[in-house]
Amino acid sequence: MNAPPPASPQQPPHGLDPTLIEPVLLTATQVSTFAGQVLLTRASGFFFKRDGRLYVVTSRHVLSDEPTGHSPDRVEVAVHTDARDLSKWAVLSCDLFRDRQAVWHQGRDAAGAIDVAALEIDESALPPSPHLRWFTPEHLLQTFHSAQIGAPLVLLGYPLGFHDTVHHLPVARHAIIASAFGVRFQRQGYFLTDARAHRGSSGSPVLMKIADDPSDMPWKLLGVHSSRMDMGGRDSEQDDFLGLNCAWYADILMTLTEERSPHAGPLAGQA
Repeated sequence: MNAPPPASPQQPPHGLDPTLIEPVLLTATQVSTFAGQVLLTRASGFFFKRDGRLYVVTSRHVLSDEPTGHSPDRVEVAVHTDARDLSKWAVLSCDLFRDRQAVWHQGRDAAGAIDVAALEIDESALPPSPHLRWFTPEHLLQTFHSAQIGAPLVLLGYPLGFHDTVHHLPVARHAIIASAFGVRFQRQGYFLTDARAHRGSSGSPVLMKIADDPSDMPWKLLGVHSSRMDMGGRDSEQDDFLGLNCAWYADILMTLTEERSPHAGPLAGQA
């Protein structure tokens, strides 16, 4: 049997065609939290850019959660370094405190804290030729009427830490809008999704695809996945989990990425 011919220099490494990778997959990153050198948790996050400033967005409880005593001092995020070989990536370490003050941005509204946090990234600290994509304010919905009950959604993240560990790409879970979009569910700054979500999905972008968008990022960023929604009084032996989840309205990012105090701002979603 003849040996196969050597690979052409133009052939992508590992037989991977970069054009097969949807750009939206490069918006997501795994967020690992640490206390010193001790790994605490792994969660999901995504990149958001506004006015030339780059942020990694995740759930606020990923960075600090007083009820559970979760208090990391830094996070690590993964960044691809080669557009033709996605098996090459680097880890960016970001401190969460400076002079004992938190450096991430979080928000509050009339109902209390919002479970979304934005941590600005010093782009000079990125590896040479970083290969990543990000959402911008243009990816936010201009009108709440654009999203209707039952509309299909995608959660992009790292459930239970699971992902393509060779190419360091996230996985997608299907969801639908499960409550009136634009209405603050039970007066909180989130809406509900119906999806199978797991631990590690916190901070995932909640996305809706726009069919007639000709760009290479035909998605709208509707929310940030937070946690599973359960109900009081459920019989743990007879009743299954509802399978519903909280997604905080993504328009809070317009407050969190302003050049102003990170702890104040308008309500997310409508009353």
